[in-house]
Amino acid sequence: MTSPENYENNHGRVFTSLITGGARGIGRAIALQLHKRGDRVIVFDCLPDTEHDIYTLRDLGIVYIQVDVSSSVSIKQAFEHPELMGISIDLLVNNAGITRDNLALRMSEADWDAVLDVNLKGAFLCAQYALKKMIKQDRGYILNISSIVGLVGNPGQVNYAASKAGLIALTKTLAKEYAGRSILVNAIAPGFIQTPMTDKLPDSVKQKALDLIPLKRFGTVDDIAHVIEFLSSGRADYITGQVIEITGGM
Repeated sequence: MTSPENYENNHGRVFTSLITGGARGIGRAIALQLHKRGDRVIVFDCLPDTEHDIYTLRDLGIVYIQVDVSSSVSIKQAFEHPELMGISIDLLVNNAGITRDNLALRMSEADWDAVLDVNLKGAFLCAQYALKKMIKQDRGYILNISSIVGLVGNPGQVNYAASKAGLIALTKTLAKEYAGRSILVNAIAPGFIQTPMTDKLPDSVKQKALDLIPLKRFGTVDDIAHVIEFLSSGRADYITGQVIEITGGM
């Protein structure tokens, strides 16, 4: 592990970073990048402790806490976990998210609620708990993983798009409320990022998406993780309330 004086962040001390949905995909890449930087990393996810992905995180020294971010009770219990008691949280990455796609006329109330509860309510509740710790510190960072569909919409994803647009509004409001406490809040809006989930899409769908990307490649999970690292490094501390699009120019 890198020594504190050599960290990419400029704060000169060990950071504690909490990533929701950090066991797989984009969240895992963020967790690994911040661990590589030297942060003390905590991951919230809903996977059972017995999953191989959890073992490999713990082998690195990353703390894993099983949490259902759609449940206020589960989130409260997680923030009262012994690993979080009495320590600061310098960075919260609200990455946990799900999809339940369908056309608006066919979408069930249950599918609407499930997506909004995880993607938006869960982010808000985690931010509430993190803010209680951050306001007692000299600085804090909250980074919300939104999506380009939260800005432009997408047929068949009215619930997902609404949740990601809500994250943008949440970001901008929290940034204004807590700037005076030196808590910086920004959103990331990824475009088409290559993950195991997107790998399962038909080739015709992937080609259609690729045709819309001027850089002519899909994004990687590391493209997201590197921006997260920069925004929490101390070298971007005049950036707050912004939506950073990572789309290859879409």
